[in-house]
Amino acid sequence: RLARPLQAAGVPIAGTSPDAIDVAEDRERFSELCAKLEIPQPPHGTAMSRAQAQDIADAVGFPVLARPSYVLGGRAMRIVYTGDELSEYLDEFAGDSLGDETGFNEAPLLIDRFLEGATEVDLDAVFDGHELYVGGVMEHVEEAGVHSGDSACVLPPMTLPPEAHERILDYTGKLARGLDVCGLLNIQFAVKGEDVFVLEANPRASRTIPFVSKATGVPLAKVASRVMLGETLADLRAIGLLPDRDGVAPTFVAVKEAVLPWPRFPAEDTILGPEMRATGEVMGLAGSVGAAYAKALLGSGHAIPTDGTLFISLADRDKPVGLQVGRIFADLGFRILATHGTSEYLIHNGVAASHVDKVGDGPWDPVRLVEEGLISLVINTPRGRRARGDGGLIRRAATRNKVRCITTIKGGLAVAQSLQSGYDAVTDVASLQSYHRRDTP
Repeated sequence: RLARPLQAAGVPIAGTSPDAIDVAEDRERFSELCAKLEIPQPPHGTAMSRAQAQDIADAVGFPVLARPSYVLGGRAMRIVYTGDELSEYLDEFAGDSLGDETGFNEAPLLIDRFLEGATEVDLDAVFDGHELYVGGVMEHVEEAGVHSGDSACVLPPMTLPPEAHERILDYTGKLARGLDVCGLLNIQFAVKGEDVFVLEANPRASRTIPFVSKATGVPLAKVASRVMLGETLADLRAIGLLPDRDGVAPTFVAVKEAVLPWPRFPAEDTILGPEMRATGEVMGLAGSVGAAYAKALLGSGHAIPTDGTLFISLADRDKPVGLQVGRIFADLGFRILATHGTSEYLIHNGVAASHVDKVGDGPWDPVRLVEEGLISLVINTPRGRRARGDGGLIRRAATRNKVRCITTIKGGLAVAQSLQSGYDAVTDVASLQSYHRRDTP
C-alpha cells in the first residue's frame, strides 16, 4: 500500500516495481497473468456484495476459503463449508469495519474453492531479471487451510512427488518473469494428487526467509538486497555469497515450528485455521524428519509425553490417517481413549481403544478426565464452525491443564513419528555451523 504513494511522491523504489506488486495483490490482475502463463489456480471469484459472495460460493462449490483482499496474517479469513456458514461469516465481515450491509467498502471479498486434504508448499526465491535462485522448497506438516505462519514445515520436502516438485519450479520461473520480479519472491502452492495449484505469489520477503537462510547457510536477505540494488546472481556467486549449485537442499532435515500463545489465552479455542495465531517460530535440525520435528516441538515449549493416555476425536475425513496415528501410539504403549465414532473405527480396524462419555454426561466425561490429569495428549480434529461445542470444551480444558492438544491429523501423525525417532536422536546436539559443514560437497 505504501509503494505507489511513495513512487508518486518521487521516491525511487528499489527492486520490484509498485505495478508488479499490485499485479500480485490484485486478484483479477493476478488471475489474468496465471491464465496467460497457463498456471492453474483453484476456482475462485471476487465479490463486491453479499449477493455476489453467495453466487460465487455456489459456482465454485463448497467448502470455500473467504477472505478480504489486501490483508496480512489471514485476518478475517475463514474456511466455510455451507451456505448458512457463509451467511454467518458475511454478518461478521460486515460488522468488522471491512464493509457494510450490502457492499464491501474497503476491500472486495476473495472467495476460493478450498482444496480439502491438499498439501501446502512454500517456496522462497530470488530473481535478478535473468536468473532464478530457489532458496528453498518447504512442505507444510499441516494440510492446506492452516495459515503458513501457524503450520510446521519441512525443508527439504519429504513426501512431495518429483513431478509436482518439477512443476513447482517451472511455475516459479514463469511467475518470476511474468511479474518482472527484482529481488525476493515467495509463492504458496497447494498439491493435491498430481495437480499443483498456485494459491498466491508475493514479490517480497516472507516470514520463512530466516528459516530458509539458516537451514541452507545462504543469506537470502543480503542476496536479495544486493540484487535489488543492481547486482546479478552471477556477480554474487563470483564473490562466494551464493553456492555454485542452484537451490541447495540440505542433506539433513530442518523443521520450522510455530510458537503459539495458548497458555496466555486459556479461553481461546486452540484450533488452527487460516487466521494466523503464532507469535514466534523455532527450528529443529536432525538426520530424520521425526527427530527434527521432535526438537522443534521441544523448542516451541511443547514436550510431548512418551507414555500415558491419548484422547482422540476425529472428523470422518481424518479417520484413515487417524488409524495410522492410533497404531503408532498403541505400538508405543499409549492407552487410547476416543469418542464413540472414532473408537468404533479404530477397534473395527484392529486398534484397541475405549470410548468415553459425552461432555458433562457420565464418569468418562473427557473434560473431567483432562482436568484430573488422566489424559496425557489430545488429538481433536473438528470440521467446520459448528463442530466446536464439546470439542471446544475439551480443547480449552487441555489448555488450562497444560495438556498438548493437536487439532490437525497431519500434525498428529508428525508427533507420532517424532516419538518413534527415540530419545537419543532428539537429544543429539550439534551447532548450526557443523550441519552446514556436513552439507558441503
